[in-house]
Amino acid sequence: MTIKTIAKTLLIGGAALLLPCLPVTAQKDSPAVSLGSPLAGLALPKTGVTKHEGSWDRGGGNGDARGVAPGETLTLLDYNGAGIIRRFWVTIAPRSDMQIHRQAIIRMYWDGETTPSVEAPIGDFFGVGFGEQKDYISIPLNETSGGYNCYWPMPFHKSAKWTITNMSSKRIDAFYYNIDFAGYETLDKDLRHFHAQFRRENPTTKDKNYTILEAKGDGHFVGVALHMQNRRGHGFGFLEGDEMIYFDGEKNPSVNGTGTEDYFSSGWYFDRGLYSAPYHGVTILDPKMGRVSAYRWHIEDAMPFHKSINVTIEHGNQNDSEADYSSVAYWYQSEPHMPFPAFTKDASTLLPFIPPPPFKITGAIEAESLLSAAKATNGNIDAQGMEVFGDGWSGDSQLWWHPTEVSAELTLPLPATEDGEFTLTGYFTRAKDYAKFKVMQGDKQIGPDINLFNADVIPTKAITFGKITVKKGENPIRIVITGKDEKSEGYLVGIDAFTLKK
Repeated sequence: MTIKTIAKTLLIGGAALLLPCLPVTAQKDSPAVSLGSPLAGLALPKTGVTKHEGSWDRGGGNGDARGVAPGETLTLLDYNGAGIIRRFWVTIAPRSDMQIHRQAIIRMYWDGETTPSVEAPIGDFFGVGFGEQKDYISIPLNETSGGYNCYWPMPFHKSAKWTITNMSSKRIDAFYYNIDFAGYETLDKDLRHFHAQFRRENPTTKDKNYTILEAKGDGHFVGVALHMQNRRGHGFGFLEGDEMIYFDGEKNPSVNGTGTEDYFSSGWYFDRGLYSAPYHGVTILDPKMGRVSAYRWHIEDAMPFHKSINVTIEHGNQNDSEADYSSVAYWYQSEPHMPFPAFTKDASTLLPFIPPPPFKITGAIEAESLLSAAKATNGNIDAQGMEVFGDGWSGDSQLWWHPTEVSAELTLPLPATEDGEFTLTGYFTRAKDYAKFKVMQGDKQIGPDINLFNADVIPTKAITFGKITVKKGENPIRIVITGKDEKSEGYLVGIDAFTLKK
């Protein structure tokens, strides 16, 4: 391959984002070049004419921003000719405004099309959900110190038109932007258009995967920014969902994953916190709100399709987690593209969902709050979110003990605010693999024997254990496994909460 051919390939390929990363052997009188590195072709000649569009002050002053009133549409780019957009930069005031991030809509049209190839809230387009602004760094998209940056290469053959529409009730006081691209007389007809599509499902549909992208034509899928929220607030049970991707009309998915955080190249419910890597990362991890915003770019592993593609993901293990899912899918394809779902005309439906406060038992000592001090003679102890099983658990969570034998004991330190005699009431979970147990204070059993077996997972009603004498501070009680129902499959114990009442 000649240097001229290499230069043309690098120019059109956009550092291998549009074309595969293939090694190239140079001629004898030139060094070897690899398309695998974005730096590989910098010394080679470049073609095209440098073009720029932006918000600079046409009058020569320093008023370099555009305002966008509520309901107004501002044209950012209207160019006739062929070209490849290489960089798109934005900064916005008021800064980090949730409504503007979610209700200002970016649209991009290629080659005179009447329906957009890109349509998304501005904040979501740059990879962060829920109307939040979070600094992060990846190769095609990033947010850094107030700047929003896009490096997805965007070729067009005849024209390009971009708009921003302010659907919010707030004025965008300052919308700064720069668009850098190269103009050409013609481009290779095989170069595909860039597409980005916003979708939202709130709430998700029980027993049905969430659809990230459904497209028809010839193209390749290059990534997604996915924003997930438990509608009950805390808890990340939806992360048990697997991605399932179907190509060219197949009935069974060619791609079937092992868990949502696995698809985003992480693990264990993202328990090590926020991070950003070149091709994947987590920009929001909010346990209190039950929110996760994550991205995955298929740059080294772009997924080609020739007739159609359907990118889906479960919300929970069996689509059993009621959640608010939204996403922006990114892909390239030849035109025409499949019509996008009708974009909402009601701006309020774009705003993030605010979950109601979880059900709480009055005066509850949440059992999961005792986890750090709990001790067991047998079996692990952890906390389990119960929102996937419905209502009725205080705080939507329980302490979950996993004993495997009769006579196993769990010691819990019940806190009391004063000395005295109190009535102890307990709230538990019944399920098909749960045990029988008794409660002990010292050498004395308090209350009745309890059988937690039930064919379905349900909360118990209040169970009274009678009066006990306590001292101010921690008061240890022991839960002792006495056996299991003949129908039970195990010795598990789920404890929701206790109350102590004078």
